[in-house]
Amino acid sequence: MSDEVNSTLMIIAAGEFSMGILGNAFIALVNCLGWMKKRKMASIDFILTCLATSRIWLLCAIMLDCFMLVQYPNIYTAGKQMRVVDFFWTLTNHLSVWFATCLSLFYFLKIANFTHPLFLWMKWRIDQVVLRILLGCVALSVLISLAVTENLNDDFRYCIKAKKRRNGTLKCSVNKAQYESTKIFLNLLTIFPVSMSLVSFCLLILSLWKHTRKMQLSASGHRDPSRDAHLGAMKTVITFLLLFIVYCLAFLIATSSYFIPESELAVLVGELIALIYPSTHSFILILGNNKLREASLRVLWKIKTILTTEGDLKSLNF
Repeated sequence: MSDEVNSTLMIIAAGEFSMGILGNAFIALVNCLGWMKKRKMASIDFILTCLATSRIWLLCAIMLDCFMLVQYPNIYTAGKQMRVVDFFWTLTNHLSVWFATCLSLFYFLKIANFTHPLFLWMKWRIDQVVLRILLGCVALSVLISLAVTENLNDDFRYCIKAKKRRNGTLKCSVNKAQYESTKIFLNLLTIFPVSMSLVSFCLLILSLWKHTRKMQLSASGHRDPSRDAHLGAMKTVITFLLLFIVYCLAFLIATSSYFIPESELAVLVGELIALIYPSTHSFILILGNNKLREASLRVLWKIKTILTTEGDLKSLNF
């Protein structure tokens, strides 16, 4: 690729990275400041903080991968230290998915209205087991990352540059089946948590439908908080699912790049698309959470006040 294309893609990546860090760091900072003041943190805030933190590290892993590909292609291809980057990306990727699934399930259990004994028991127990569930997600993600990264690194990194060498092309052909099975395995591992999010979304729709029918019998002109809560949770879950589908497609573009003539360009484009998922969803979470939304409005109001004051001072000095 030309230096101009590299520079343009890296500028776009830096912009997406900065926006993602800003949104996720804001979520973590607001919740941590609230914990420092009250000496306790609600379960939903704890899940959001873990999710935001995992996405900050995921953004760092993707951005580091882009930087290494452009600036240090030799290390990117054969360097043993890139195995650490692969492990780091795989780990943060799975953590992000599992934490987002925990958030979807938490919304479902807290907002949905069902009378089944199992649902009521889970609804009662969820606050007590949140920490253990999140720790279990961490342990599972570490095990998956250790198993997957062992094969993904050597084949994937080598084949990005392989077309320039005949022996490299031969090695890619030999290792193609093993690499493809690893890639498929990596993607299939995320089906289970995403399926859980999809099921929770469908059950929220069912709960909202039942609630709406019940409210129609006692219709009033007052606002319905339960309906608003259902709709807010459904928006959060469906945006996660849609953005994650885009992220998976981007990952497939990147990991299948050795079949494409411009391998490096395919990897960079795939990673630029992948950055959309952890960056955009953070702002959706902020808008969907009352505390975070109010905190963001206060910050924007303070920024506007500072800018207005500075403008008035400059006009007076002039």
